[in-house]
Amino acid sequence: MIVATFGGVTIGLALLIRFLTEWWPGRKTLMKDPLGQAGALLPFLLAWCYGALAILTVAGLIGWAADATLWISNWLGDAALVWGVGGQVGQTGTAPPFLPLTQQGGGVVLLMTVAVVVAAKKSSAGRAIKTGAWCGICLATSAGVAGFAAVPLAQGVNAIGEQVYGVLA
Repeated sequence: MIVATFGGVTIGLALLIRFLTEWWPGRKTLMKDPLGQAGALLPFLLAWCYGALAILTVAGLIGWAADATLWISNWLGDAALVWGVGGQVGQTGTAPPFLPLTQQGGGVVLLMTVAVVVAAKKSSAGRAIKTGAWCGICLATSAGVAGFAAVPLAQGVNAIGEQVYGVLA
């Protein structure tokens, strides 16, 4: 598993800022219909959770795709920091201890992959889903708050997998 660099985290934060800026309905609209407007964040948030889980997969096609996405994001972000603002490249600090996905948790992530791919292609929120997954991949291995979200997500998916596969097996 690849860990995010400053550049990768910068790309993840840029994706988050871009999405939130495009989403922002304005104060009056938000005050009139807070649940409806917050509901527009749901596709991005769910896809972010998927991206965070995808980067925790240690092998297979999903793990490879997530690692490749993080690698190119790290490279692009590091290049932007060095050539754009004269910064330096490096790791974001000590990453939190990640809880690996169990066999059952991996099964749930595979099922989630099917749902995310279909939703990204068929849903009107396809762009938000793609952006959310990419943002989750970039931020889940950071040492910040977003990185700490990966542990409860993994625990939750592992527990769901144990329940689903325990009933079916």
